[in-house]
Amino acid sequence: MKKVSLWVVLPCLAGALSCQSTSSSEEKTSPTDTTQTRMFASDAAFLRQYHPDLVTLQDGKSQVLICPAYQGRIMTSTADGETSYGWINRELIQSGKLLPHMNAFGGEDRFWLGPEGGQFAIYFKPGAKFTGDDWQTPAAIDSEPFVLASKDARSARFTKAFELTNYSGTKFSVGVEREVRLLRAEQISQVLGATDAYLNDSLKIVGVESVNTLTNTGKEPWTKEKGLLSIWILGMFNASPEATIVVPFQPGPGQAINDSYFGKIPASRLVVNDSVAFFKADANARGKIGVPPARVKNRLGSYDPGSQTLTLVTFTYDPSHRDYVNSAWEIQKEPFAGDVANAYNDGPMKPGQPQMGKFYELESSSPAAALAPGGRLTHTHTTLHIQGDEPQLDKMARQWLGVSLAEIVNAF
Repeated sequence: MKKVSLWVVLPCLAGALSCQSTSSSEEKTSPTDTTQTRMFASDAAFLRQYHPDLVTLQDGKSQVLICPAYQGRIMTSTADGETSYGWINRELIQSGKLLPHMNAFGGEDRFWLGPEGGQFAIYFKPGAKFTGDDWQTPAAIDSEPFVLASKDARSARFTKAFELTNYSGTKFSVGVEREVRLLRAEQISQVLGATDAYLNDSLKIVGVESVNTLTNTGKEPWTKEKGLLSIWILGMFNASPEATIVVPFQPGPGQAINDSYFGKIPASRLVVNDSVAFFKADANARGKIGVPPARVKNRLGSYDPGSQTLTLVTFTYDPSHRDYVNSAWEIQKEPFAGDVANAYNDGPMKPGQPQMGKFYELESSSPAAALAPGGRLTHTHTTLHIQGDEPQLDKMARQWLGVSLAEIVNAF
């Protein structure tokens, strides 16, 4: 392969001192910036103002920001030093308040656990109604910090220990390890399956992965009869009027795309073909889709023609594992018939009501964790952002997602 200039993130874990060293232009950036294409310098200055322990990883123009206070989540990243990919809820962070139900601080890779709803839900107390009024995200994965346990030249590791009780009254003693790893150029090439055919010096790429491990720290095994947990990673990205989510899937019998989460999504916003679904990422209408184990590919993507950014997500998936927790807000007939991959577009919950923000999500889940005492399950979630010349991005989209940029842009 010829030499390729990838703008890859390399670690610069210099702790609070480096986090506090901002330029005068950053310090003067307004924390209420609401531009569609968020500028990274503005986001970095804002986050450092409220979280001086922010972990900054940097190599040239490529950077990633990680917040220990928000469960070690990757808040945002940039490949060109200008465009900021992660959605950040500035209004909530600036308020210093905690909200009921959920604190949507933002972030392009955050750690959650499933299931959300059903008889084994961990977002509803025993006997609660499956309504928004009774829905509550567990504090350990919402408002409590993770501990920055260690860091080295290319990673930062976070830990958390806590207890949960599900809707059926089952108690879980939980240990979490979350390691954020920054990818080298050769690692990014391996993820992409990159060749000289479509990599060149014009591309700017940032790549980061989270390696998330769940441990049963209790004395009792976790069983299907009493309910299981799963690792759930969600990435929140800045929406734009022309952005489109791309969800490729495997051929085969049965439903490929589940769009029943918040009511059926109209054809004007969701197009499902033989092997791929296109879903609007404009944050103008609330909707969610999922792909079950029998039809999933471990790939998701999106394209924003405004910033010429192709976002690609991949995650660990073993086809032999078919038990995934079901998050439907009801008592379920099949509590382990859930989806592996999801995509979400934000919008008002009801006409005339406010929405969480102008973002969309790309999500992945681990299998249900049937763990003996001391047992562990690990799930890895990788995000790449690529900016550059459209012909080069087109080749990547065709190989990775199975469709051209023209098909994505003209899907609706």
